[in-house]
Amino acid sequence: MTSSKHRHLSADEIQHFGAEIDAMRARTVADLGDRDARYIRNILKAVRFSEVLGRGLLLVGAFMPAPWLAAAWLAGTACLAIAKILDNMELGHNVIHGQFDWMSDPQFNGKTFEWDIVGTSDSWRKTHNFRHHTYTNVHGMDDDLGYGVLRLFPEQPWSPARLGQPLYALIFALLFQWGVAVQDLRLGRWFAGRISTKDLGRQFEPTRRKMKRQILKDYVFFPLMAGPGFLTVFTGNLVANGIRNVWTYSVIFCGHFTTDVETFPKSVIKSESRGHWCLRQVRGSANLSGGFLLNVMTGNLSHQIEHHLFPDLPANRYVELAPQVRELCARYGQIYNTGSMPKQFGQVLWRILRHSFPSSPHKHMAEDMQAKHG
Repeated sequence: MTSSKHRHLSADEIQHFGAEIDAMRARTVADLGDRDARYIRNILKAVRFSEVLGRGLLLVGAFMPAPWLAAAWLAGTACLAIAKILDNMELGHNVIHGQFDWMSDPQFNGKTFEWDIVGTSDSWRKTHNFRHHTYTNVHGMDDDLGYGVLRLFPEQPWSPARLGQPLYALIFALLFQWGVAVQDLRLGRWFAGRISTKDLGRQFEPTRRKMKRQILKDYVFFPLMAGPGFLTVFTGNLVANGIRNVWTYSVIFCGHFTTDVETFPKSVIKSESRGHWCLRQVRGSANLSGGFLLNVMTGNLSHQIEHHLFPDLPANRYVELAPQVRELCARYGQIYNTGSMPKQFGQVLWRILRHSFPSSPHKHMAEDMQAKHG
């Protein structure tokens, strides 16, 4: 689906657009150094501190009188949720992208880093780093278009089961880490009989082990440490995971499924040039306006456009790149999709509701997004 708000670009303009994006990247790579290393090391310290504080408050609070127990539970759950959000978004997501491989520090190696969610980083590298970032918003190629759960664009097929989509969306938000964990299994193939149960089980084994480890850690080991306060710690961990799931879901959906975000047919990737790829990233992403705290708590995915253009650059640099990308889009007549989180998430909710009912796809694509050009 292509918006008429974007100016049609000639083949030369598309080539120069991509070249200017590459020049921005080269300048940033040349400037990477101590402040970027300091930043990610401080994020790791913040994750560890907030986790220890959160778990400590939950554990100690379990032995306090009722009024103090409630306060400790709220504070401990909040701290643990912050730790899990930071670990998931600003640390794990960005490190796994290889953004800090240049440091040659094993703690921040994108190929070996493991994070605090039930899904494995190996699975995420395939579904996210490769499929999503290579085939962003291409139907039949990008599994993140609704995650196989939701119909968010008219080009996706409709069935009466879609009428329950608002409920599916709520459940998916609460269990988001679990949905991401099984994404690479592509369960639709199993339901269709294209893969055997045995083969599916073999593929599922690494994820099963990770799920088991996470369940034992959050819902057995730490609660047992509280003895009679088992339930206090158990519920704190459960709610902290839930907060992280809903927050991550909200940020990711705001970055990909707002009103003006576009999707594309498979034909666009045939002989796609670098310039076309860059345009697809701009047109298929949306930003969130806000300050430093929002940037950190979203893993700098408040700059989703910049992340899609520069997925392997340290995310703390996106705030500096954003004005340059915005100016470039203005010069080339491309919409720079940004807005407050309430505004962007409101558009997401409308899209979820609207496309739970029948809707027809647009019948044309802009010529300048056809990969055969230029």
